[in-house]
Order: sequence, then C-alpha cells, then structure tokens
Amino acid sequence: MANLKELRNRIQSVGSTMQITSAMKMVSAAKLKKAQDAITQMRPYAEKLTELLSGLNASLDQSESVYGQQRDVKRVLLIPVTSNRGLCGAFNANIIRLTRREASAYQENGVEVTLVTIGKKGNDLLRKTFTVAADHSAIFNDLTFDNVAEVAEYAMQSFADGTYDKVQVLYNHFKNAGAQMPLLETMLPIAPVEGNDASASSEYIFEPEKEEIVADLIPKSLKTQLFKAVLDSNASEHGARMTAMHKATDNAKELSRLLKLDYNKARQAAITNEILEIVGGAAALEG
Repeated sequence: MANLKELRNRIQSVGSTMQITSAMKMVSAAKLKKAQDAITQMRPYAEKLTELLSGLNASLDQSESVYGQQRDVKRVLLIPVTSNRGLCGAFNANIIRLTRREASAYQENGVEVTLVTIGKKGNDLLRKTFTVAADHSAIFNDLTFDNVAEVAEYAMQSFADGTYDKVQVLYNHFKNAGAQMPLLETMLPIAPVEGNDASASSEYIFEPEKEEIVADLIPKSLKTQLFKAVLDSNASEHGARMTAMHKATDNAKELSRLLKLDYNKARQAAITNEILEIVGGAAALEG
C-alpha cells in the first residue's frame, strides 16, 4: 500500500483533473447549444436544396450538367472532416478509421486517392499514409459559409476539369449530444433522381433561363451541402467532448473516492502501529 504522502498527492492530482474536466464539460455544453441551433436551422434548407438539385440535374442534358457527369472512377477526392482538438472520445477516430477504410478500398481497385482535410487531427494522421492536397483546419477558427465555400469551389473546379472523377465527404452526423454517426456522402457527381421522383424532375419551369439557373443554383447547392456537413461535424464535436468530459469527471470522482478510502485505511493502520509500539514500549519498561 502506498504511503500517506503519495496518497495525498494522488488525491490532489485527481481533484485538479476533475476540476479541469468539469470546466471543459460546461464549456462544451455552452458551445453545443449554439452549434446545435445552427445545424438544426440549416438542415431542412440544405436537404430541400439537395433534393431540388437532384431533380434539376435530372432535367438537364449530359452536356448541360457538368457536375452530373458519370465517369469511370480513376481518381477520387476525399474530404474528411475532423476537429482541431482532442479530448472528444472516438469522434476523430471514427472518421479517420472510415477514411482509411474507404481510401484503402479504392487503392486496392487501382483508384488514385487524394485528400483535402478539414481539421488538424485528421490531417496530422492521414497525411502519413495518403496524399493530402490541402489542409483547411483554420476553417474552425472562423466557421462561415464563405470559408467553407472555398473548399467546395476547389472540389467543383477539380471535378469539372477532370482532375477527379468523384468527390466524397466524410463527417460525423449529429443526432444528439450523446450520439454521432460517421457518414460518407458523395458530393460529386450529383446523384440522379431515382424511382417515382424521376418523372417529376421534368416538370420544372425555368425562370429566368435554364442556363442562368444552372450556373447559379447548382454551385450554391453544392457549397451548402458541404457547409451543412461541416456544421454537423462541429455540433457533433461539442456533443462528443461534453459526453467524454462528463464520463471523465465521473471517473475522477470514483477514483478520488477509492483513493480517500485507501488513505483512511493507511492512516488507521499507521495509528494502530503507533499504539502498538507505545503499548509494547510501556510493557518493556514494566518488565
């Protein structure tokens, strides 16, 4: 059993850690509220815009739809979205694992894989194994539509000029504070409308001209799709960190309780030994 001084030091250390994790939990909870409101308000608009985008793309000829061209996949661009900081449980590990699995599967089929990372944690680990064309970790320092749009513009331009045949986004979908689901979404080419929706896609009436609609709406829709993914990931990060810090605080409390129990046992044992030494000394004097 450790001596009293060592136990006191460990109790103080655990107490300090518990204060830190508790403070981080409260900070993440405050940030989560703002991030959750942002993605909750954004999601219906983004989903409806994506639905409209698919229908509009289906109504265009192949020559008119630059972003809907289905080509043989020889080069793929993956955009994994992670965080700049850790201490958020398996949040980053899930996306990194998903990215590695998908990239390896492409490479086994002879497809060239390139990454554009959003988030320092993903960039630091993935660049050791795969080619990273650019890192946009600074986006989370000022999370705005315009900053995310720069990444989308690079992806759209690279797809349009044939640099990549497919663009996919990997991110954590925010369900609630305690649940985040890793998702893989294809950004380009635009997915065609399937089933009964395909017939409705030809009923669009264009005002103004179709060319003007295509030139404005499709790029805006793709940028919105990526922005929604980054907002989703941002809310998921704060939810994952809040949950992780809550569990860490609970673990610290339990560890502190056990250490205090050991401390009290050690203190009682030391007092008992001192009493025995005094009794033994007194008996020796009497003898």
